[in-house]
Amino acid sequence: MMNELLLEAYTAMRHDLRRTLLTVLGMAWGIATVVLLLSYGQGFGDAVTHIFESFGAHAVGVFPGRTSQQAGGNKAGVQIRFTEEDVEIMRNIAPLVRHVSRMSFRDSTVKLGDRSYTFQVTGADPGIQQIWNLSLASGRFFNDGDSVSHARVAVIGSQAKFKLFSGIPAVGQSIRLDGVSFEVVGEAQPRMQEGDNNINQQIYIPYNSMEALQDIHYPNGIFLDFEGLDHDKLTQSIRDAIAVQHNFRPDDRRALNVFDAQKQLEQFSVITLGLKVLLAFVGTITLGIGGVGLMNIMLVSVTQRTREIGVQKALGATRKHVLFQFLSEALVITAVGGIVGIAMSYAVALSVGRITLYSATAKYADAGDIYLKVSPQILLIAIAILVVVGVASGMFPALRASKLDPIEALRYE
Repeated sequence: MMNELLLEAYTAMRHDLRRTLLTVLGMAWGIATVVLLLSYGQGFGDAVTHIFESFGAHAVGVFPGRTSQQAGGNKAGVQIRFTEEDVEIMRNIAPLVRHVSRMSFRDSTVKLGDRSYTFQVTGADPGIQQIWNLSLASGRFFNDGDSVSHARVAVIGSQAKFKLFSGIPAVGQSIRLDGVSFEVVGEAQPRMQEGDNNINQQIYIPYNSMEALQDIHYPNGIFLDFEGLDHDKLTQSIRDAIAVQHNFRPDDRRALNVFDAQKQLEQFSVITLGLKVLLAFVGTITLGIGGVGLMNIMLVSVTQRTREIGVQKALGATRKHVLFQFLSEALVITAVGGIVGIAMSYAVALSVGRITLYSATAKYADAGDIYLKVSPQILLIAIAILVVVGVASGMFPALRASKLDPIEALRYE
């Protein structure tokens, strides 16, 4: 039965090949548009994720401020200062906190021979490598042993390395930070750098070794990362614990600043989801226009083949047989158009490859651009939309054909 329907559909399509090809092209254009728009939306979402991952997608930064509320705590305007007890609180605040790092910042004069520059020196614990997702181009990152022994070792950013060493290997060499000698043990990979941001000019040293440059009794901030935790609950837990420790109200936002990269990513994800829905809607409308063309062509076909339908019914064909005959023609055209359209979308995606996004405003930000990739998930969504449009476009003409009165159809001129 199915083979007969497909054979009849193929014969009908060959009867007016030019009309069939134009209809197939319309459906192909529509499905290609759907696939490419969905690919663009997916690529945009991936670009945003990569941007956050380059700086540590699970990083949470906690920074002390000044109290702004007096009732129930210290008087307004008191400066909050972190201590080692606060660091222990962060380590124990939740069971799935993976790394905790104290932070201390300082702009220092960095010298190598007769070359001298002012770079930001960041004192941190070894866990900052995982928290900030720092990758190394060469050498190693400082470890717990370096931190315990207050070793004077440093990891330098890519631009700092270029300015100080040019093309000479930096690992194993010594540099002077405000007159204090540090051995370079590693070189960081370039990180996404927007505008005048000096993120690639930073010098990373163990937090305990920062004491050679300044007082480190009060950290400038604390960073941590986690997984599988509710962001709002974690943030509130941090505020509650630090508020008790320093005697201020937990709802005093100025006393404690908490930055949660994952929460920021979730907010962008909502925007990305909205963009994907919008693009899918636009693509569906475009494919729907192709479906209207298919419906019109099938209606013309029903009109032209009215006598043929009358003969079929006079010979015993049922309404169901006629309906499936015309519906199968519409679905075959839809399927051929879908195959051609998907092939077109693959060709366009491969030829375009990357669409500039974040790299237009940032250096080393190719990962933050949009890459058109036709994923299996996108294909499934596009095929589902195609099937719905194809069935909807072919059903009305098929129903019209199946309801024709055989006597009136035989008398049709």
